[in-house]
Amino acid sequence: MTNREPECVALKRRGAARIYQQLAGKSRAEQLAFWQKRNQGMRERQEARLRNESPTETSA
Repeated sequence: MTNREPECVALKRRGAARIYQQLAGKSRAEQLAFWQKRNQGMRERQEARLRNESPTETSA
């Protein structure tokens, strides 16, 4: 009997392979710029989500 790889592990490996392909052949400076851009995008999405999910204050 063989054990199947959990879907979460397969998902992580596919994501890592995609990032590896995107960074292949790039210099250290280009890799740093890639991650800075990705990080900024993530922060913007988080801030937008927090603004949209923040509860509105109601007076009783």
